[in-house]
Amino acid sequence: MKHLQNVYTFILVLACLSIIGLIYFGYTSNSISTRNKEERSCFKPQKEHQLQSPHGLSYNQPSAVGPDGKVVPLAPWLAPIVQEGTFDPILIDSIYKQQNITIATTVFAVGKYTRFLKDFLESAEQNYFVGFRVHYYVFTDHPEQVPAVKLSEEHHLTVLTVPSSNRWQDISLSRMARLEKLIESRLFNEADYIFSLDVDSKFYGRWGVETLSPLVGVIHAWFYGEPRNKFTYERRPESQAFIPSNEGDYYYGGAVIGGLVKNVYRLVKTCREQLDIDASKSIEAVWQEESHLNKYFLYNKPSKLLSPEYLWDDTKSKPDQIKIIRFSQVIKNYKEIRPNP
Repeated sequence: MKHLQNVYTFILVLACLSIIGLIYFGYTSNSISTRNKEERSCFKPQKEHQLQSPHGLSYNQPSAVGPDGKVVPLAPWLAPIVQEGTFDPILIDSIYKQQNITIATTVFAVGKYTRFLKDFLESAEQNYFVGFRVHYYVFTDHPEQVPAVKLSEEHHLTVLTVPSSNRWQDISLSRMARLEKLIESRLFNEADYIFSLDVDSKFYGRWGVETLSPLVGVIHAWFYGEPRNKFTYERRPESQAFIPSNEGDYYYGGAVIGGLVKNVYRLVKTCREQLDIDASKSIEAVWQEESHLNKYFLYNKPSKLLSPEYLWDDTKSKPDQIKIIRFSQVIKNYKEIRPNP
């Protein structure tokens, strides 16, 4: 009898252990399955964040100048407008220094525009991404005229020879295509960010990592306080650069194009394709690539805007709301330097 009791006790213990094991196994299996699912979701490709707005959306034009007469700190889509006082250079430099980034910078010095290279490069070496890795790419039809400017340790320069042109408009129109090819052939592997800047300009103050963002536009100095009906957008519906009179945010200067290499590639490729469509119809937008840039930025919002501090004009007096001039287009005689009117 005692023997049978021991057998029954043993069987009961086994049954209890089996039940406990099944419960534990079910719990841990679900936990592992859930954890694996969560881990897989971490590696799932995420949709790229793009600030796209639909065509034909009706909304009030944003103003770059607030009621107090100062440049506003944010665009309506919450993109910061970078200006003096909105960032701490010591803090932001220390953050980006850890990222080991390279900034590609292109300039086009064709024809008589080579005369601006020396001031551009020398002033850049004093103010432009000081302490960071920069690679200048100079497009020119006169490589022998590229000045020998002393570059800092992590700054490099490559000269890229391009054909001459009898029309300054053609130089402007070819910019997007040349940037597209440069990014495809080199920059995807050589740089993190890119800025394309006009060579007939000079740096007067710091231009640093505060300007970095996925897609960067600069507010034009001559239009930052104007209503959209005064913007020199392309108004002909036949052009791919057409912007209706009731649409538009800011007028962006074509002298500055910037952002992550992959995002700038998407921009220049789109603009180049639209330029090609226009050319096939014998249409030239009123301000060439700048018109197409403004069209692109209307429906693909920049993630960061640079105030007119980052694109001024030496012929324009500085108003009180602009605290510092960092980069400005220099005074020149267009009739003398351009090959055609």
